[in-house]
Amino acid sequence: MSTSVDTPRGWRASALKIAEAATHPLVPADFLDLFAPLRTGAELRGRIESIHPETADAATLVIRPGADWAGHVPGQYVRIGIDVDGVRNWRAYSLTHGPRADGRISITVKAVPDGKVSNHIVRDSRPGTLVHLEQAAGEFVLPTPVPGQRTKLLFVTAGSGITPVIGMLRNLFPVTDAGVVRLARSAAYDITVVHVAPSHPDSIFSRDLEALDAAGCIRLVARYDDEHGILDLADLETLVPDLAERTTFGCGPGGLLDALAAHHDARGLPLYVEQFRVTTIVAGEGGTVAFDRTGALVSCDGARPILEQAEEAGVLMPSGCRMGICYQCVLPMREGVVRDLRTGELTTAVPGETPSGGVLIQTCINAAAGPCHLDH
Repeated sequence: MSTSVDTPRGWRASALKIAEAATHPLVPADFLDLFAPLRTGAELRGRIESIHPETADAATLVIRPGADWAGHVPGQYVRIGIDVDGVRNWRAYSLTHGPRADGRISITVKAVPDGKVSNHIVRDSRPGTLVHLEQAAGEFVLPTPVPGQRTKLLFVTAGSGITPVIGMLRNLFPVTDAGVVRLARSAAYDITVVHVAPSHPDSIFSRDLEALDAAGCIRLVARYDDEHGILDLADLETLVPDLAERTTFGCGPGGLLDALAAHHDARGLPLYVEQFRVTTIVAGEGGTVAFDRTGALVSCDGARPILEQAEEAGVLMPSGCRMGICYQCVLPMREGVVRDLRTGELTTAVPGETPSGGVLIQTCINAAAGPCHLDH
């Protein structure tokens, strides 16, 4: 008869159980995270290594991702979890380079009015800060060219909507100290960019776009509100005479994308768009909590924990200390907002922004602050 402790694997398992017992409610990984947060097997994180101002209200962050970063395709985005005033917030940002030789990734963030996260990143973030990451995602990428044919594309972007496009362009036409490099893979594309910004100084990546235009790599149609007025899409055929021959990719504010969709629908033209925020979460007091796996719905007030009210309604829930210490009651919230009854802090889960697996919440100390969907 043999036992598991007679093998090296058995000894490791036993040692891990002893370590877990000694550190409960924390686990050994929590201590490893203090010394090697980017190690293989750890929760995926990244460390901000440098920050570069782009305009008065936009900055590029260069991030060293953890060892388990799987890479990305130019045009994709990454969801980043960043702590602001003790609350972790998740946002999606386009990657502004193709795969880099040094393994780093970069995002460019524009601060928006009342934007808690964007203002924090642009004004207050510092090199050395750890952020949480998800793997890259998104279908807003260059189409595969047909061999022997030129693929004619039109990018219509506004404001920070240029960010996924600059990632594609940099991957096709790297800019070095010696000038723009024309790679073999760029020969398959014929690209026009219509970019809209409030003014030239407010235009992110204007120097990059102008350099590519001057080198003949792209045709740039820059439209500045203070110089040209608000872009009227009825003028698009004039600005881009061969519009009907091009496949259009649009990225920018919802109003522009809606107008672009109506314009192209009326003419039967192909259009692909990128738009991150599709849902707005408004915090209130209480709400209906949907348990998506069981189909149960519980109307919860905003004064008592979700755990307590769900159990009263007959929903079986994982639980432990009921004090927020043991973490036995943690469940993923896929959508919604809850309030920590101890601190008043809000935790939100926004489809399209938060991790696909949801945001983990402790149901014993959080109350519903609006409609919620829990993965349970």
